[in-house]
Formats: sequence, C-alpha cells, structure tokens
Amino acid sequence: MALVAIVGRPNVGKSTLFNRLTNSRQAIVSETAGTTRDRQYGKCEWNGKEFSVVDTGGWVVNSDDIFEEAIRQQVLIATEEADLVLFLVDVKTGVTDLDVDVAEILRRRSAPNGGRPGGGLPVILVANKVDSNTQIFDSYEFYKLGLDEPFCISSISGSGTGDLLDVIMQRLPSVEDEKIEEGIPRFAVVGRPNVGKSSIINAFIGEERNIVTDIAGTTRDSIYTRYDKFGFDFYLVDTAGIRRKNKVTEDMEFYSVMRSIRAIENSDVCILMLDATRGIEGQDMNIFQVIQRNSKSLVVVVNKWDLVEDKSTIAIKTFENAIRERMAPFKDFPIIFASAVTKQRIFKVLETAKQVYLNRTTKVGTTKLNEVMLPLIEAFPPPSVKGKYIKIKYCSQIPDTQIPSFIFYANLPQYVKEPYKRFLENKIRENWQMTGCPINIFIRQK
Repeated sequence: MALVAIVGRPNVGKSTLFNRLTNSRQAIVSETAGTTRDRQYGKCEWNGKEFSVVDTGGWVVNSDDIFEEAIRQQVLIATEEADLVLFLVDVKTGVTDLDVDVAEILRRRSAPNGGRPGGGLPVILVANKVDSNTQIFDSYEFYKLGLDEPFCISSISGSGTGDLLDVIMQRLPSVEDEKIEEGIPRFAVVGRPNVGKSSIINAFIGEERNIVTDIAGTTRDSIYTRYDKFGFDFYLVDTAGIRRKNKVTEDMEFYSVMRSIRAIENSDVCILMLDATRGIEGQDMNIFQVIQRNSKSLVVVVNKWDLVEDKSTIAIKTFENAIRERMAPFKDFPIIFASAVTKQRIFKVLETAKQVYLNRTTKVGTTKLNEVMLPLIEAFPPPSVKGKYIKIKYCSQIPDTQIPSFIFYANLPQYVKEPYKRFLENKIRENWQMTGCPINIFIRQK
C-alpha cells in the first residue's frame, strides 16, 4: 500500500487535512504551534483504492534554530520513506522562510536524480485555507517555491479535497507485488529501534538452513526471506537495517514507525519486539496501534530476557499483566520471553506465529456456534435502551474472510453497543482457539 506524507511548517493545517483525508478526528487540531507531537497514521480510501497517510507534526521547543532543524529532519525522513508528499502552505500567511527551506529539500528530492530508489519523489504543493475565490489569487505567490502550480483547498471545510484526492491517485506510483508468491504467510518482525529485530532474524537464519530465496519485496525497505521451519513454508519480513541513511540525522522513533507501516500492511502476522530492560513504551504502543488498525495477527516477544535479573514466575506475570493492560481491550495474544543473543525460545516465536496464523483460518459451524452462544446471550442479554429489549436469535460465521468474522442477527441492531460486542468476542475466544488474531463482530437486522 502506498504511503503519503503531509509536511509543512506549524499551523498550516496538516492535522486538519489528515483528519479530512482519513475521515477521522485522530489528530488534535489547535492554534498552538507544535500541538502534534505524536505522529498520526491513518488510511484514506478514494474511488475503491486505499493508501496510508502520515501527519508529520512538529515539536514545541524554545529555540527557533532547533525547531527549524526538527522540521527539516521530519521532511527528510518523509521524503525518504513516502511514495508521495503533500507540501502544505498557508495562503493567509504567504511564503515564509521555513516554507522556502522545506521547498528546497523537496525540489532536490523530486528531481529525477534526487537520490531516491526509483527516481524522483512526487510532490504536490497544496495551498490551504483558501476559503473564498479571491484568495485563489493569493496562492500565486507560492510559484516562487519552484514546485509547480499550487493546489488550492480548504481542509477545514473540505473545499477542493475531492479534486486533490483525484490528483493524488493519479500521481501515486503503483505498488507491485511481483515475485512474492500469493498464499504464503508473511511474518513481519517490527518494533522500535535497538530492540533486537535484526538479532533475532539473524538467529533464525543462522540456525535454519532451509532458506529458499531472498527477494526484494513489494516495498523499498522490506526484504522477504522464504523460510521453512516446522514443516511450514512462509516469508519472514525484515524491516531492520535495510537502508541506512547516512546523510540523515533522523528522529528514530518517527523513522521506525514509517518503515513499520509498510511491513505491517503487507504481513499476515506481526511479531512485535519489546525490550525486557525498558518495558513497554509509547513508541511500542504506536506500532501496536498500526497493527490493530490494519487488523493483523499479533505475537509479542519480550527480547533481551537474559539481561533481566528477576526471572521468577511473579516477575513474568507482572510483566505480562503490564503489557496486556496497556494494549487493552485486545488482550488475547501470546507473549514470549526470549533472547536473540542466547537463542532462548527463539524458535518458539516462529512456532507460535505459525499457530496464530492458523487461528485466522478457524471455522466454526453454524449449529455449534448457536448451541454455545445463544444460551450465553439469553443469560446475559444486551442492555435495554429506552425501554426497548434487544433480542438476538441467530448467529453465524461469515465464510472466506481474512480474519474470523461473525454476524449476530437482532431485532434492534442499532442499540447494540461496543461493550456488548466485546462481550460476544470474549465468549467466542473462550470457546474456540483464536488467540492472537483479531475478530470482527457485526450486528444485523434479523
């Protein structure tokens, strides 16, 4: 899936445009510079096609020089990783020195010899806050940035965003899946920097010699290794250390998530690596949220377990509880304590990933499903709303879906809320083996 990055100086409306494109309110919108500190990642669907969107917000700092350097770093990272860049400027403020600096970077990257794999980077100059026809004339000032004609929109009202999406779809390069065989599971190893992703992959490959081939994958930054273990054929997706940017002093957290997005979108099971010496941190949660948004199966690996002094059962249980509480409400996933250096439990990781993948294909017969679920629903029915009682009389599994999906037929489906859907999901998990994989619950009119 293609990746689009929104770049620009503070307060030009990046977060507002992000919310507009993703049809969400994920990004906080404020007049205060630097409101967007945590990077936002979402999906946009237009004319039957999808692409990922990244909002590259700035930081609140005291020094203007440091602030400019922070903006520059994020633009450089975005231009290295994204397939297309939306350069947002403010028509009410006009051209500023920061706009000129960002435009200079983008001009170099968009040139045919811009130093990127595959040639120049597509850049669309977007003049935001054009709320009236007279302001279109003010946008002509941005021609001096040397990035073609500015595209006029108002992200807060949505004016012009439909036409912008049409242009984005035209200019996005096609992401081809050649060479990667369909139908073979893909296991992606993801995590923040220095957590041991490369080490554990090297341990896998160093021990097992049944490597069929190394393939440059569907994206620039992933390598797909064909692998055979436990009589199971799969691709192992390595995103760690593939292309080191010697010329970029990057924000490593932002950089790691941008690379992880691609691997996660093209995987079936995500092996999320955590550092046992540091616990679960904000960056781990960012990557976990990307995994959840893409409905991927999950195996959590706590690496560097050999460096932990207290390995008691109580310590392990405490660690597990802390991880599950942070990732709630999704708690039904395996956690493995391993060490890539000592090779402790590293093959249990692959074995568990295989089982989690197979859990995605679990089929539940309609008769058995109703025999188990209907008595539970009768004993614990959905809460009544406005004096109206909700009755669920029948349920079934939807065939041929990527993840297990179930339909429950009710007389008033609009009154069944998320907490009760989670109740149904938990009861399904208690009765059938679906550990590690997400479940879809749909309530429909009977």
